[in-house]
Amino acid sequence: MIKALFFDIDGTLVSFRTHAIPASTVAALEQAKKAGVKIFIATGRPIAIIDNLGAIEHLIDGYVTTNGAFSFVGKEVVACNPIPAEDVRIMARLSDEMHFACVYVGEKHIVLQNPNDLLYKIFYEYLNVQHLPENPPLDTIFQERIIQITPIIDEPTERIVLPQLPGCISGRWHPAFTDITADGADKGKGIERMAARFGIGIEETMAFGDGGNDVAMLRRAGIGVAMGNANDAVKSQADYVTTSVDEDGVLRALQHFLG
Repeated sequence: MIKALFFDIDGTLVSFRTHAIPASTVAALEQAKKAGVKIFIATGRPIAIIDNLGAIEHLIDGYVTTNGAFSFVGKEVVACNPIPAEDVRIMARLSDEMHFACVYVGEKHIVLQNPNDLLYKIFYEYLNVQHLPENPPLDTIFQERIIQITPIIDEPTERIVLPQLPGCISGRWHPAFTDITADGADKGKGIERMAARFGIGIEETMAFGDGGNDVAMLRRAGIGVAMGNANDAVKSQADYVTTSVDEDGVLRALQHFLG
């Protein structure tokens, strides 16, 4: 019996085409909630830029953010797995030496290093973020725990950068950037910790996703559902492939499994 649903945001709940949650998805989640199923978010976004869930916020029981590195229920922190400080310093040096933009997500601040047009295009156009918080000095990243780093780099550059960060793993879901978290912080472990917080077994969970950073939770959940707009590598790791976010994919999967 499924007791908890975990949803990626971008490309799963929210359409990249309309930047909105389809009405069919809202209705499906409301029905699941009425049936007593817990509903959770599992996203690469930090809480500061989760600004597109207004239609379903009242249904959400908890958040797994920054790819599992920081999870919370209300004001209760369920999990926090920061990046080793030395790896943060290495990334800051590489950003300067290799001339790429970087986003650091701390416990209190979001810091941009070497921001460029591509970074702003990704956030404002691709992710439809309404605004980025005021950018504090770069030294801020050395004064608080960093939960996630998002370098604006392609895959060949990632293959140079990642081996220099021994305490980190990468979760790519876009050709132009990747999300770097501490080793041991991924969506799979994130949803497992959140389910345990509510006394729910991992076999009683269902997870929905479309990106490379969703693979860990699709494999870990009792049922992993890939959206129709996911690539073949993601689909191959899922238990079930539904239609795309724009073709009522969430509704169709929930009808298939929950009736």
